[in-house]
Order: sequence, then structure tokens, then C-alpha cells
Amino acid sequence: MNNGDGKVPLLAARGLTKAHGRTEALRGASVELGAGEMLAVTGASGSGKSTLLHCLAGIVRPDAGSVTYAGERLDRLPERRLSELRRSDFGVVFQFGQLIPELTALDNVALPLMLAGTSRGDARARAGEWLERFGVRGQGDLRPGEMSGGQAQRTALARALVTGPRIVFADEPTGALDSLSSEQVMTSLTHTARETGTTVLLITHDAQVAAYADREIRLTDGVVAGAGVTA
Repeated sequence: MNNGDGKVPLLAARGLTKAHGRTEALRGASVELGAGEMLAVTGASGSGKSTLLHCLAGIVRPDAGSVTYAGERLDRLPERRLSELRRSDFGVVFQFGQLIPELTALDNVALPLMLAGTSRGDARARAGEWLERFGVRGQGDLRPGEMSGGQAQRTALARALVTGPRIVFADEPTGALDSLSSEQVMTSLTHTARETGTTVLLITHDAQVAAYADREIRLTDGVVAGAGVTA
């Protein structure tokens, strides 16, 4: 499998199916993502976008089909190995950020590093650097409820990137933001991803947000309608 230029994709899915009860969320979806690429996945509500992201990130297992990351079949890996990848190689950002409300912005960003064994002092120092990258270092002592939606979401992006993941999975990262905050978040994400060479899978229903990506595919009723895979 390749993406048409002879290069093996960093992440690839073939023929994914996934049902939630009697509802078929994915019905044979296939997609490839190259290293350093930003891919936007668009589609109507209920088209299977978030389910696709969850399968690609190893959060849920597909009912059928394959997901391959850097030569490993994610859909066959034990949970322990999947957890390792989610800590080291994958970063995830959700629509509402899901920051821990009791922690400051600085400690929210430092937490993944501390969970990986980094000392609190070093973790907080690196967290401060990443908050600065996203233009919210001045909010480091604030808790999520004290920040604007855009500030909180940029903090969530800093948390997703602080461990140096190879791929960031962003599920409607601007869905709860106004147009100005959305632009600030996407500008920050795009600039940082380009600077660090991070691959990004972006789920969005917003055409203006999708325009930041290198390429766009569209899901319709659980099937990729755009040119997601090149044989």
C-alpha cells in the first residue's frame, strides 16, 4: 500500500467497519495519512467522522478491516501496547478540550510528561514553553474555567503536543469556538505542526477549518467519498 509517490503512509486504514448497536458508523472506510501531512476529514453529523478517528487512534477497535501505523497493525495490538502508543506517539484533542478543571493550564500541559516519568520541575518548564508556542503562557496559572474557550483549546493543543507525538488527532477542535478563536487555534496548530513535522488528522464540519489542511476527504454514511486512498 502506498500513497501514489512510492512512500509507505505513516497511518493507513482499509475497509473499516464499526457498529454502535444497530447503527453502522463505518461501512468500509479506507484512508491513508503521510508523515507530516495534515488531513481534514469532513462530513455531516453522524457520518462516522469521530468513529473513524477513534479507530485510527487505537481508542476503539474496528469490527472489521485493518489499521496500520508505522508497520504495526493497531487493530491487533494488545491494550498495553496501544496505551504506550497513545502516551508516546499519539496526541488527541477533543471539541471541548477536556482539560482537568482542578488543575492550572500549566499543570494540565505538564501532566502527560509527569505520567511518563518526567520530574515535576522539568515537566512544568517544558509545559511553559509549549504554552508560549500557543500564545497562552500568560494564562498558565489559570484554571480552565477561568480561561476563554480559545485559550482553553490552545492549552489543550499544547497538552497534546508536549510529549512530541508523531500524530495529533484533532476531533472538531474549533467546534465550540467563535470564528476569531477558531482562526487563532487553527493558525497555532498549523504553524506548530509544520514547525515540528507533526502529522495531523483533523475532524471538522467547517469548510474554513478544513482549508488549513493539505488534503480533504469526506465521509458519507460511513464511507469515504473523497480520494482518501490511492492504490
